[in-house]
Amino acid sequence: MSYHTGLSRDGPALLVRDLMDGKARDDLARVAALAPDIAVLQNVDYDHDLIAVSLIQKALADLGHAMPHGFTARPNTGRDSGFDLDRNGKLGEPRDMLGYGQFAGQGGMLLLSRFPLVADGTRDLSQLLWRDAPMPDLPADEYFAAPVLDVLPLHSVGAWDVAVETPRGVLRVLTSHATTPVFDGPEDRNGLRNAAELRFWRHYIEQPQIADAPFVLLGTFNSDLDAGEGHKPPLRALLQHPLLTDPEPTWAGDKVTAHWSNGLQLRVDYVLPSRRLGVRAAKVERTPQTDSVSRHYPVIVDVVWQ
Repeated sequence: MSYHTGLSRDGPALLVRDLMDGKARDDLARVAALAPDIAVLQNVDYDHDLIAVSLIQKALADLGHAMPHGFTARPNTGRDSGFDLDRNGKLGEPRDMLGYGQFAGQGGMLLLSRFPLVADGTRDLSQLLWRDAPMPDLPADEYFAAPVLDVLPLHSVGAWDVAVETPRGVLRVLTSHATTPVFDGPEDRNGLRNAAELRFWRHYIEQPQIADAPFVLLGTFNSDLDAGEGHKPPLRALLQHPLLTDPEPTWAGDKVTAHWSNGLQLRVDYVLPSRRLGVRAAKVERTPQTDSVSRHYPVIVDVVWQ
């Protein structure tokens, strides 16, 4: 399952406070009710001592669905680049961070599993520099100076390759939360970064050690083939890649995975199993939205070993 949650707050430690007070249980109730074996949650604030992770796992267990195994890492969100990335004449603002954020760790990712993770089987790919990515397609006219490119990562939040020891064998879980391809200018820095993040995965899964193994690529890609902003060819190349299956999860025939208060509806969250896995079922869980939960819906795919 991939689920862009509402588990992010406007300041550090506020998520921990709300979890301790039981004020963040609606999103977790969604997870517990769907009872996934493996879930990647986006938009979860990170804290160095992993207190929020422990509280989330305890809450899920209390709700009847224990997921005792997990992985998280410090995201790029809220980490100061030291540069005026949006060129507005000010430093230290959220858009000047390595990934947009009001504080370090805001809106990170969390992988949870019923099954144990493979010891030393996780690769945190978050620090790859944008300039070093396959086909980086950087903003034109040297919009980013060389010192900026020396520190600017490709992934605005993070990217992981996590090996999970399932009863049928090792499953690799590849995941990221890509840049929103808006809120920039004619240089298209966010649109180009989003496209490069998606191209990264196309190259990554073609490595023999990945291509020959059962894996699932999932996350919030912040791109919709049929609507919204962003460069469509990189997403199309992923969805039509011969190593992947796009099961096109729906709710009553509708592929929308996020619905904002302004009426915008897009498919931006994906679960793409490798061709070595069969798909038994796939759906978008359109539970009612309230002010206390995410604008996104959980995306679930039931895979079987072939």
